[in-house]
Amino acid sequence: MDFVHLHLHSEYSLLDGASRISDIPKAAKAAGQSAVAITDHGNMFGAVEFFNACKKEGVKPIIGCEVYVAPSSRFDRPERGGRPYNHLILLCKNDQGYRNLIKLVSLGFTEGFYLRPRIDLELLAAHSEGLICLSACMVGYIPQAILRGDFDDALAYANKLDAIFGRGNFYLEIQDHSLEEDRVINAGIARLSKETGIPVVATNDVHYIRREDSETQAVLMAIQTGKTIEESRLEGFATDEFYFKSGDEMSALFDGFEGAIENTVKIA
Repeated sequence: MDFVHLHLHSEYSLLDGASRISDIPKAAKAAGQSAVAITDHGNMFGAVEFFNACKKEGVKPIIGCEVYVAPSSRFDRPERGGRPYNHLILLCKNDQGYRNLIKLVSLGFTEGFYLRPRIDLELLAAHSEGLICLSACMVGYIPQAILRGDFDDALAYANKLDAIFGRGNFYLEIQDHSLEEDRVINAGIARLSKETGIPVVATNDVHYIRREDSETQAVLMAIQTGKTIEESRLEGFATDEFYFKSGDEMSALFDGFEGAIENTVKIA
């Protein structure tokens, strides 16, 4: 089954991603995948190295970023305890999109930095041209709204993003890492897609290349969080499913979601 990974963290997702850039296009090529994306947390530090590594292997590079989005304004500094940001995936369609992504990521550092480099919906609306948006992992705004049982809030936010990027440029992201939260989120996403007509797309939140590399990634997370390895696994990585899966593996996981696999190729 043709499939393209559109949500992937390299070593430039510091102390979080355990995928060496040089290994990413090799993994895609070995899996028979013609393209692959890079979506590091809040930065584009690996973009040029990734582009060159993909070109060397004959794999199409898709430049992207998993940006941090402030819940209201990027200038707000909420008190500790609440969530000061949510995740969102942005992928470049063309040169204009690349320029806009550079602008957004830069402003995240220079204007919105609070714990992480953050942007907001105002910036997204001003710099959306040439970008494709995915609703991100369970730390995305829409998945979080679904998890707390607020479907109306998830619906409103999905419609906002669909309006900002334009129909065909915003996708509702589904993932399955054998977590109970994934099951709840995917059911909510399916309902959202049915009610809005916004298409779904399947991703794996890739943080390492091979399943056994989950041990390495757990060590990185432990260093980042200052916790034990076992404690660090609870930071969203309770399973070893965050690896570079084959198209057949992904197809088996999302057999019940029409278009979810095919849309990865369409986006690529």
